[in-house]
This record gives sequence, C-alpha cells and structure tokens, in this order.
Amino acid sequence: MGSRTALVEDLMERFPHVPREAVFKEDLLRGGVAFDPSALSDNEDGEVKPKSYFIFSFDHGTLPELGEAALRRPPEEIILTGGPYDLRRTVVSVRVNPSSPYRVAADDEGLLGLYLDGRRIADVGVPPMPEYYRHTLSNGKSVMEVAPTIQWGYLIYLTVFRVCQYFGAKEECQYCDINHNWRQHKAAGRPYTGVKDVEEVLEALEIIDRYDTQKASTAYTLTGGAITRTVAGRDEADFYGHYAKAIEERFPGRWIGKVVAQALPKPDVQRFKDYGVQIYHPNFEVWDRRLFELYCPGKERYVGRDEWHRRILDSADVFGARNVIPNFVAGVEMAEPFGFTTVDEAIASTTEGLRFFMSHGITPRFTTWCPEPTTPLGKANPQGAPLEYHIRLLEAYRATMDDFGLSSPPGYGPPGPGRAVFSVSSFMDSLPAEEGAQEANAV
Repeated sequence: MGSRTALVEDLMERFPHVPREAVFKEDLLRGGVAFDPSALSDNEDGEVKPKSYFIFSFDHGTLPELGEAALRRPPEEIILTGGPYDLRRTVVSVRVNPSSPYRVAADDEGLLGLYLDGRRIADVGVPPMPEYYRHTLSNGKSVMEVAPTIQWGYLIYLTVFRVCQYFGAKEECQYCDINHNWRQHKAAGRPYTGVKDVEEVLEALEIIDRYDTQKASTAYTLTGGAITRTVAGRDEADFYGHYAKAIEERFPGRWIGKVVAQALPKPDVQRFKDYGVQIYHPNFEVWDRRLFELYCPGKERYVGRDEWHRRILDSADVFGARNVIPNFVAGVEMAEPFGFTTVDEAIASTTEGLRFFMSHGITPRFTTWCPEPTTPLGKANPQGAPLEYHIRLLEAYRATMDDFGLSSPPGYGPPGPGRAVFSVSSFMDSLPAEEGAQEANAV
C-alpha cells in the first residue's frame, strides 16, 4: 500500500470489532510520533506536563538523536479526539520518533493536531502541568523526579530502583533499556536518582496528596530493576515491600498499592501482601519457551520459565487470582532473527499463554513493544512488530477474556473506548465499559 493511511484504514475495515481508536493508538505506540517544535513543552517551567522518562526511554532514538525534543521535552501523554475518524477520547503514551509518519503540530490558530501523511486526523490535547509538579521537596528535588504521574494523573509511578541487576548481554532482557536509560540521563546531566530514599518518596506523596484536590491519583506502582542480590542490604521482596509499608502507614487507603517485581517464591510474595501491597505484577514478558530463554537470559538463568510460571500461579493463593496481573511485552514475539515469521504463529503462541493464565483466573495485561535502539531487539527491528499483529492481539485478548468470563483487571482505571486512561497499550480501550464496576473490585 502506498501510504500509512491506507494500511490503517484497511485494518480498521478488516477488524471492525477492534475500536478504531485502538488501531491508531497501537500504531503510535509501536512506531512513535514526531513533534513539531510548536508542540513541545517548556519542561517543568511551562503549562504542559512534560515526559518524565519514568522507567524506560520509550523513544526510537537516544537523547542526542532527538534534537529539540531532548531539550524541550514532549508532553508525557497526548489525548486524541475528533477528526475525520470521529475518535473518542484516547490517551496515548508519548514515544518520540523524529522519522515517524505521525506528527503533532500546531495549526495557524495554535491548536494542536495529529497529522498522518500530511492530513490532520485528530485534535490533540496535552496534560496540564499539575499543581503538585510546581512544588519541590525540602532538598530541592522535583516531584516529577521522585514520584511522576502517568495515565493522565491516575497512576503514581515509583521507580525506586532505576537500574537492574540483570546486567550485560548474558543477563539483560533483550528488549529492555532500563540500564541504558539510566546512563543516558546521567550523561545528559539530568537528575535521575538511582535508589530513591523512602523519606523522599513519602514527602513527594505528601505534596501530591495535598495538591491533588480532585483525587485524580488513584494508584501507585512500586517498581524498578530486578534484584538478584541485595540493594541497601535488602532482598527484592523486602526492598520494594518496605516502601509499601511506609506508604500504607502514612497514607492508609489513599491509593491502590501495586508492585512490579520478579516472580518470587510464595513466602516472599506473602511479605508483599503483609507490607500492604494490593496488586502483584510478576511479569512473564513473552510466552514462547524458546523466546523466553533467548530474550530473558537472566530470568531463565536465575529462575527459569517453568518455575516463573509456577510462582505466578502460587501468588494467586496470596493475593487472589484477580489481583495477580502479569505483563507481557506485546510484539517481541515477532522480533528478528528468532521470532515468529507470521502473524498467525505469533498470535497463536501468545493466545496459548493467555489461555494458560486466564484458565486459572489470572488476567495478564500487556505493554506495546517500543523498539528502543540501544537494545539488541530494537537495533535489529527498528520498525517493531507489524501493526496487524497488535490489532489481532487486541481481538484475541478480548475473546479469551470472554471465554473465561473475566472482566477488566483492577487498578487500571475505567475500561472502554473513550474512557480508558491506561496509556502504554490499548487493551483497556478495547474492553467493554463497566459502569461503576472497575475500582470497586480493586482488592
């Protein structure tokens, strides 16, 4: 086909049950978006909430390759509405790609729009600078550095350990740039705290709680790199768990507490629960055995795929199946040179994994793969996975949930096109709306 527009419209026609908003959102997430200077923020001094780089770069270039977008950050997220496709409100995480066919720019009247193949296809909204970002901690650190918010303010993202102890080519996950992202921010002279002090986190949360008068922030996620030894004398469960304990003691019941960590033995998982964590994300990354061994060499070496899956199932005994939500990185199944060569094969494999977990009442979720260029898979696959894969995954995901009678997982805000706020994939946009049911089932 001669244009990106033709490809997108063909997929919308072939898969009418997938919301049209999700088709555009997945294309922006998998391939990135370019920003005209008129659409960039003024960093923390402006009126727009800037991109915080909360854990990974989620960019298609290194900071030196992004041009002005590295100096004046783009917004954290954008909202798409209207246009010739009459798009419902769609929140999209920003992944910068200067060579993307999609471009955000202001028109002659200063109104931002999303352009594809030179045609304006949607109005663009940007997140306003939250009041709590305008205040600093007593030591001068910014709230954005210590406790950034994403998903249009719904989620406080606490990356309390900014590097991973799976290190080097023989241990790092082949799609993950957490360690490089740390290095590039330090090289650029940006503040990027490696291990966040618990008192700093609490102070940042106090500022958010004080100025978030609308109570838009509903959940927090504790996360960071894998810990194979110790950090500050603590193992992984104790390290991440002690933040939860401190938060829950200071702010009992204020937020839904979530932790993203490795699949740990049941006694360690119980410690998370005892510390006050409500939702556990032991990410399984990719389903296929061969690809897991190739793409997650550290996890295979230290734990192993079969044991990883057993631990996920065991954790349901602690948290309840509904509150165990493992993530996978959607798209790496098709990464060259080892991945599946057809969309049919990739979807069949991933659906097998979905059925495995959902048959036990566990509902996985996924992040749309962004091929960051400093990772082995990103270098080999700069275009990522085909858009058709992502659209068919949304179809298969919803069908599998329906087969097992499952509803949208808790802690992600409302489901449904025009309502979802989860910004790094379209799985919530593609599920049916559940009026009043979402957060009532959080724990």
